[in-house]
Amino acid sequence: MNHQDTHDDHRTHAPIRILLADDHALVRRGVRLILDREPDLRVVAEAGDGAEAIAMARTHDLDLAVLDIAMPRMTGLQAARELTALKPGLRILMLTMHDNEQYLFQALKAGAGGYVLKSVADRDLVAACRAAMRDEPFLYPGAVTALIRNYLDRVRHGEEAPEQLLTPREEEVLKLVAEGHSSKEIAELLFISVKTVQRHRENLLHKLGLRDRLELTRYAIRAGLVEP
Repeated sequence: MNHQDTHDDHRTHAPIRILLADDHALVRRGVRLILDREPDLRVVAEAGDGAEAIAMARTHDLDLAVLDIAMPRMTGLQAARELTALKPGLRILMLTMHDNEQYLFQALKAGAGGYVLKSVADRDLVAACRAAMRDEPFLYPGAVTALIRNYLDRVRHGEEAPEQLLTPREEEVLKLVAEGHSSKEIAELLFISVKTVQRHRENLLHKLGLRDRLELTRYAIRAGLVEP
C-alpha cells in the first residue's frame, strides 16, 4: 500500500466544489494550484470580482466560496452578504492581503466562516476549506488575538451582555449546596442569614429550572464549580 492511498480519507467523498474570486488572474492561478492539488477540493468556477462571483453562484452547484476582500465593482465583503442571502448553505472564506482587524470583523458579520491571509495561503487555505465544511471557524492567530481583545474591550465598557446567568453570590451558594453543606453551614461560611441562604437556593432552582439539590449538584459539576 503506497503512501498516496493513505492520504487522509478525503478522497472517498465527493470533492468540495469551490468558487474562487480574485481580481488578479495570477493570484487565482496560485490559489487554484493549492486547492486542486488536494483530492477532496475542486475549483469549479472562477470570478474576477464580487458581481461575477454572484453570477457564478447562480449557475453552479457550489459548496464553498473563497473570496478576495478587495475587488473592483463589488468587494468580497459585499459579495459575501449577497451570497449568504442567495445560498444560505454556502460556506464562505475570505482571502486577504491585509492583517486588518476592521476587515476581519466585517467579514465575520458578512457571513464568512474563515479568514485566510494570502501570504500564508499555501499553509492555511486547505485546512480553512476543510474547517469551513465542518462549520468550524478558521482564523489565523493574529485574528484570534484581535477578537479576544475586542471582546474584552466590550466587557470593560459594559457593552457585552452578562454571560453569567447567576450572580457571584448565587454561584457561591450553588457551590456550597453542591458540596453538601447545610443551609446553616452556608449561612455561617458566607456571613448571611439562613433565611437569605434559603432565598438564594429557591432563586437558583427557579432560574435554572431545576427541582432539587441533586440537580443543582449536577449543574454545578457541568459549570465547573465542583469536581465530579
